[in-house]
Amino acid sequence: ELERSLKEKGNTETLKAITDLVLEPGQITYTRQQSPLGLGHAVWCARDAVGDEPFAVMLPDELMGDSRLLNQMADLCKSSSGSVVGLLQVPPAEVSAYGVITPVGDRSADGVVRIGGMVEKPAQHEAPSDLIIIGRYVLTPDVFGILEHLPPGRGGEIQLTDALQVQAAAGVF
Repeated sequence: ELERSLKEKGNTETLKAITDLVLEPGQITYTRQQSPLGLGHAVWCARDAVGDEPFAVMLPDELMGDSRLLNQMADLCKSSSGSVVGLLQVPPAEVSAYGVITPVGDRSADGVVRIGGMVEKPAQHEAPSDLIIIGRYVLTPDVFGILEHLPPGRGGEIQLTDALQVQAAAGVF
């Protein structure tokens, strides 16, 4: 599609740069969200590509230096058979811009905290904690069934946080 578009626009220099790329062996699968209906909807669009295995969601607007966090999250998902989200402690004034979790108990020595619930972009005085969900998720495939039946939430969008709240209520975190 990109190549066709570049060809139609006469952008031969960029077209040549793309077609000359030599890619390493491997497999890349992608899906497109045809309408901006929320992060939950975007994740749901990937259901056929993912199948019945745990999978990672990595939002590109959250840059991470290396893969250590994602590796830790994948290991935790495997050992707990539950979904895992990356968290960051922020000043209370910043919580209203993020999904915020309700922690259950204290953090372990390696920084893991059990999640009892979560809310998308709460007002500062309504936030259950100062721990926000960052753009890294390792999710179990049952989230697709939740997303399929989830009504639109905040902003009229299908919110991934709402689906994760259902998992948390069921003890999947």
